[in-house]
Amino acid sequence: MLDIAGELARWADEGREFAVATVVAVGGSAPRGPGAALAVDSEGTVVGSVSGGCVEGAVYDLCLQALQDGGTVLERFGYSDEDAFAVGLTCGGVIDVMVTPVGARAPVREVFRSALSAAASGGPLALARVVRGPAELLGGALLVHPGGSYEGSYGGSAELDRTVAAEAGAMLDAGRTGTLALAEDGTHCPGGLTLLVEANVPPPRMIVFGAIDFAQALVRVGKFLGYHVTVCDARPVFATRARFPEADDLVVDWPHRYLRRTGTDGRTVLCVLTHDAKFDIPLLEQALRLPVAFVGAMGSRRTHADRDRKLREAGLGDEELARLRSPIGLDIGARTPEETALSIAAEIVAARRGGTGVPLTGSATPIHRDGRRDDHRDGAEAA
Repeated sequence: MLDIAGELARWADEGREFAVATVVAVGGSAPRGPGAALAVDSEGTVVGSVSGGCVEGAVYDLCLQALQDGGTVLERFGYSDEDAFAVGLTCGGVIDVMVTPVGARAPVREVFRSALSAAASGGPLALARVVRGPAELLGGALLVHPGGSYEGSYGGSAELDRTVAAEAGAMLDAGRTGTLALAEDGTHCPGGLTLLVEANVPPPRMIVFGAIDFAQALVRVGKFLGYHVTVCDARPVFATRARFPEADDLVVDWPHRYLRRTGTDGRTVLCVLTHDAKFDIPLLEQALRLPVAFVGAMGSRRTHADRDRKLREAGLGDEELARLRSPIGLDIGARTPEETALSIAAEIVAARRGGTGVPLTGSATPIHRDGRRDDHRDGAEAA
């Protein structure tokens, strides 16, 4: 639901009544993951998507019905063997969709409104909603803030609220959206509870070192993928706003010095395009020791061999050097800066999602993987 927070926050501020359908579980080849949402207001206006088109019409009708009935419903959509054109996912997957009405007197309205407002402004939060359990708890929501404070209640015991807040807070710290199963002894609910926890966190960082023409193209692709993009170069004549109008940050500093003082985490992507040893070696010596998602460096195979030797002399071992993607990018025959940026972006997505990089044609690899490595309100990535 947080993927359409901007529009829904406006609806809530305007006092509109609406129903929101959220993907709470997927199986097989499904086009969108948990947290994807579609909402319909009382006038029939629709925003968002749960399946890329496969079941949107049926979900739209469910939302209108929920607005009339005032109850939360859970519906499963899957492939129909008898009629591939029946309501269902003709790609062969299964999705569970929860439809929650947010009327003027809906118990979750204020929690939703706070969550949507915070998410629309980019604030970190986790929204934990019951998707399996007693009927009276279905759709109930808890808004969890960094540090452990929370808003709302499931209407049960305070112990349950505290337990969910602690578990959802841990998922927020990891920037992870997914399901959370709580056993019966921790919830006092027969059979336990399953919750969907949607984490809203700042976009992951992409730091591009080297203000060259290839970097200009990579910045555009990075922004398209939803990254907060920083360009760093020690040469002020190249690191200019005129050359990088789409970059979020421009830094004039020696790359290794900037990397030492800036913040990174397990989602950060580092792209080293300088291919100049005086910049590369001290930078990569630090980068390969950081717990970041991706470290790649541009250069020929000869440059890579020389770089590998110098990094070993600097004290890096096999395990650290195995993390280096060099030469950076997938082999797509790229020549131009734009093609090279696409090649680099493809390798970043493959590393993040566990992809192979091989053509899907003639391949037995799944198109959509259940083990999504990092769901961060992804922008426009597709398999």
